[in-house]
Amino acid sequence: MSAPPVRQWLVQSAGRIEAALGPSRLERLVLPPLLERPGKESEFCAVQLDDGSVGLSYTLLDGTLQALHAGAATAPGTPATDLVAGYAAGDGAARAIGLATINALTRRLYERAGFRPDDGVDSFGSLDLGPGDRLGMVGHFGPLIRQARSLGIDVVVLELRADLVREEPGLVVTLDPHRLAGCNKIVSTSTLLLNDTFEQVACHWRHAQAVALVGPSAGCPPDALFAAGVSAVGSAWIVDVDAFLARVAGGTPWGEASRKVTITPQRYPGFDQLLLAAR
Repeated sequence: MSAPPVRQWLVQSAGRIEAALGPSRLERLVLPPLLERPGKESEFCAVQLDDGSVGLSYTLLDGTLQALHAGAATAPGTPATDLVAGYAAGDGAARAIGLATINALTRRLYERAGFRPDDGVDSFGSLDLGPGDRLGMVGHFGPLIRQARSLGIDVVVLELRADLVREEPGLVVTLDPHRLAGCNKIVSTSTLLLNDTFEQVACHWRHAQAVALVGPSAGCPPDALFAAGVSAVGSAWIVDVDAFLARVAGGTPWGEASRKVTITPQRYPGFDQLLLAAR
């Protein structure tokens, strides 16, 4: 029997966290400002639950942030289960809030279980790039492309935007996911968790030596991601909640209010074990 889609598994895992630790409610939803040219820190919303846990989600897909600012936000006190349901079946705004809620519930689980992810080593999700590697990218990571090319590594970028497509020595930007098959290492944006493309893309990295899924939206339980061939999950770990949320609201760099972390199967106890440890 095939595994359920990642989205379905994440919704179920959120329900299991709630069942094990008790119900949570929304404390506040923090939105980044609407900017003409947003920086990286202005791309994510934050959900804080009533125990203080915070989760993040990307907001720049298909007018999601505009919809949130226009009133698609949710009132404090809303049950977390209601918000998670929006990730399962809602529009872009509901999905973003729902995934951020799942990520906040995951942080709650980690805290209760005493689990601390390892610090992130680099922006490539600890892929340990070297001579002879061919790097696949899902999403257009401009700085990472330049880093990889400076190391002499050929890069294949899978994009959704036709205007970015090009091909030159050492670099291919394509709309065709089949081109990933020739890459032995892959780094992917966690936006796949929001736009219904995770399974579609994952089938093309099954034979890769290493796959890193990275981004603040990837703060969820990673079990289903590992089962789909991901070898490392990189996300943000919030260190100072008040300072962090103030910076999200202001669209300013997060700085020391958060740090990058990486979870690998070798250093992850597993969702079931975390639930047992958290009780």
